[in-house]
Amino acid sequence: MTDVTPATLDAFDDALDELESAEDFLTFFAVPFDAAIVHVNRLHILQRFHDYLAAEDDAPSDPTARFERYAALLGAAYQDFVGSDARTEKVFHVFRMQAPRSVSVGLDELLAGRAEAAPEALRAGTADHAS
Repeated sequence: MTDVTPATLDAFDDALDELESAEDFLTFFAVPFDAAIVHVNRLHILQRFHDYLAAEDDAPSDPTARFERYAALLGAAYQDFVGSDARTEKVFHVFRMQAPRSVSVGLDELLAGRAEAAPEALRAGTADHAS
């Protein structure tokens, strides 16, 4: 527990409003962190922290208890990326999308489609050049 725990919920909310970066949040909540991990995963960590907060039914009404709960959730969000990566954790929608499908079209199909789509005059002109 740090000595920066806000005395009231209003003070707690005001303190949160001042935090800007993942490092600010981790420092405020006294979560030990490796700067290299945060550098690569900062947005993912903050989004995971947000997701954990959103899943909470009720935040504690006591500022100290709320601080401790938020610190635990932020610590869990950070730990998710210590032994993993953004692609594995799939925090953002882009990582949860289905893999693109591969479509194969043969060259003969492309050429056949081109010949069918060509106007009659072009086909006739091509025949004139071939003779």
